[in-house]
Amino acid sequence: MGETGRKSNIKFSIIVVCLNAGERLGITVNSILGQSFRDYEIIVKDGLSSDGSVERLPEDGRIRVFCERDRGIYDAMNQALCRVRGEYVYFLNSGDVFYDRDVLLRVKERMEERKKEGSGTKYIFYGDIFEHRTKGRVSSNPSMDAFGCYRNVPCHQACFYGAELMREKGFDIRYRVRADYEHFLWCFFKGKAETVYLPVLVADYEGGGFSETKENRKISALEHKEIVNKYMTRGQVLKYRLVMMATFAGVRSWLAGNKWTGRAYQWAKGLVYRRGKR
Repeated sequence: MGETGRKSNIKFSIIVVCLNAGERLGITVNSILGQSFRDYEIIVKDGLSSDGSVERLPEDGRIRVFCERDRGIYDAMNQALCRVRGEYVYFLNSGDVFYDRDVLLRVKERMEERKKEGSGTKYIFYGDIFEHRTKGRVSSNPSMDAFGCYRNVPCHQACFYGAELMREKGFDIRYRVRADYEHFLWCFFKGKAETVYLPVLVADYEGGGFSETKENRKISALEHKEIVNKYMTRGQVLKYRLVMMATFAGVRSWLAGNKWTGRAYQWAKGLVYRRGKR
């Protein structure tokens, strides 16, 4: 895939895709530049913006900008993947920021600790995010399995993908809302990636974006149904659907997304996850 064949000692390739993002693009890029760990590159993929946001970016040798027409956010992400030179790939949307200046340092240190224990070569390291809307920590499932994949996978702002996985398969742009979900399931079921939870708050997630509009939530539900049937057996899908109904998944989703109850709900969920891991 283009530049991905080049050898490099870069640890992280951080991808930011944008289109007329205004000042939000600069906020995101400056959040990356403020990291204490500096072994990274920033790939800004712009879809031919007309607002001058790209031209206002700071000058830094680690930033590579390219402007090219695309067919949407996932096509833009695929185009950016062709320019990756790092060991791990991370996506940060315009408007989102790293939780604090030491995120990459903590992630890198925990990656090294984990890799001493195992012999795998294909990893997805993932942590938690802070949701700006509800002002609460959104805890990821610390142990990923098939039911975890059906129920909920970490959002891409929490995930660091091994570049090797991205070379094997990018995002399927037939999916308008859930291409990142489909890609995670491919990595887990077909790519045989090792999923490793890191107890790190990775990003301050702005929320309210592309996938959260009323229309796209309907599309999301249809795409979820198609994707799980693609990677799971009918028996698994039926079992997991019944479990979700029995545990009032719809009510829990409302509680999690409501700005008044979201923080308390996420705190309780995180407590359950931490107890379950003991």
